[in-house]
Amino acid sequence: MVGGAGATGALGLLIAACGGGDRMTPAATSTGGATTAGAAASAAARKSDLAIVNYALTLEYLEADFYERAVMSGEIKDRAVADLAKRIAETERSHVEALKATAKSLGGTPAAMPTTKFDDVIAGGPTKILQTAAVVENLGAAAYLGQAGRIKSKEILAAALSIHSVEARHAAALNRLVGHGFKSSAPLEGSIPDGAFAKAMTMEQVLAQVKPFIAS
Repeated sequence: MVGGAGATGALGLLIAACGGGDRMTPAATSTGGATTAGAAASAAARKSDLAIVNYALTLEYLEADFYERAVMSGEIKDRAVADLAKRIAETERSHVEALKATAKSLGGTPAAMPTTKFDDVIAGGPTKILQTAAVVENLGAAAYLGQAGRIKSKEILAAALSIHSVEARHAAALNRLVGHGFKSSAPLEGSIPDGAFAKAMTMEQVLAQVKPFIAS
């Protein structure tokens, strides 16, 4: 349901986006001024995309660390739910590695992993853990959608949308569990969207929501 194929595809797309032919770099022209302007535009596009990639990387760091802590805590007793958490953890780690590689390929430095604050969530037991997981996955999906229109590279946009799809599927699975008392055999109503269109969130809105999970 939260298939690794999406993560694997995103990993390949993200690395390929900047590793081979560069579609963001305009062809050289015989006019020096046009070439210089084109190079400046390309550099600006890379800088903008790098900022978005590092923003996404920060969110993926938080998700990956959260699931690792949740799984290691042993608080999730339902085997099917625990297996789901492990699968999501693996996917989030794949996202982290893909985004780090992309940041480097853009000529930048990957964002550093923030110090996280999940102790209170883990101490709250399985109910708190699953509720928080649903929150962060819904935020992740909204965050990628919120940046889609700002991404300059078509390849990075395709990869970001691939990750967005996986995050949305994670959110659907967790919404279902939270809405039905964490029963892995619960009906599917909780996984149905609450509207015809997904809701995007700005960078500022998302960062405000995840602030409690980051040590100052």
